[in-house]
Amino acid sequence: MISLDAATVLLQWATGGMLFCWFTTRRRIASLGYGWLLSGVYFCFAAGALAAGFAQGVMPVREASTVGVMIACAVALLVAVRRKSAGVSGDRAEFDRRTERVAAMTGIERAGDVGEDLVGEAPTGPEFPPILHLVPALIGTVGLIAAALDTGGNTGVALARTLVGAAFLGALSDSMLLGHWYLTQPGLPRTLINEIVNALAWLWPLELLVLLLPTGMIAVLTGAVDDGWGGLLGWMWVTCAVSTVVLIFVTKAALKERYYSAVMAATGFLYLAILMGFGMDIVARAVLDQT
Repeated sequence: MISLDAATVLLQWATGGMLFCWFTTRRRIASLGYGWLLSGVYFCFAAGALAAGFAQGVMPVREASTVGVMIACAVALLVAVRRKSAGVSGDRAEFDRRTERVAAMTGIERAGDVGEDLVGEAPTGPEFPPILHLVPALIGTVGLIAAALDTGGNTGVALARTLVGAAFLGALSDSMLLGHWYLTQPGLPRTLINEIVNALAWLWPLELLVLLLPTGMIAVLTGAVDDGWGGLLGWMWVTCAVSTVVLIFVTKAALKERYYSAVMAATGFLYLAILMGFGMDIVARAVLDQT
């Protein structure tokens, strides 16, 4: 029988997603709306994790941590909404830099003072602190550690798979969402999406390694562990793993192109990478959780 601890997987997703939300927003370049989007999305994922936990079997520390993630996401969202008039300093600095460059080339000056936002109103009040996006990830990590310790077997391997998997799933999801955010915030520097895709490229070999640690996917491929499908799931996992890394490097190649459409092409590749990357993680967890 193949089964999956949905509560832990959803908590991994929410924890890793908020980690890479902070990874991007710490630059203070992406607009506040990006943080609103991710805080809302991962609040819902955490709520799903809580519901799955009560349905499948309660782990008190994990469920308490999940509630903490929900609260922290809600607080980050509320603070960001209340401080929307302050905007983000990095975005204003980038806008002013581009404006000055255009003025130097054309002699056309932008109306308004440097430091004003796109609608000509000066920012007011304190700016949103991106560290609030990191708090849900830290709280969620506590629950993930508790879930890994509860699995039994090799504790070190369980911890590595749970925490690396959370980062991997979060980077996959956020890179695709960030790619779409370029439609909402034209002129957003490619530095942000390049950073998260590079992080994803570093996480893939770590994800591969922890899934190969004994008892790992090699045992499934050799038949030492029965996947219940005559080895088919093992080869599906290989296909997903190889396809994921290929798509990551195709995305990196697309982002080297100068045209704006290259970001949209990269986002399309990231859609496929999510499908393959989730298969790489979820198929392995579903099979190996039974060993």
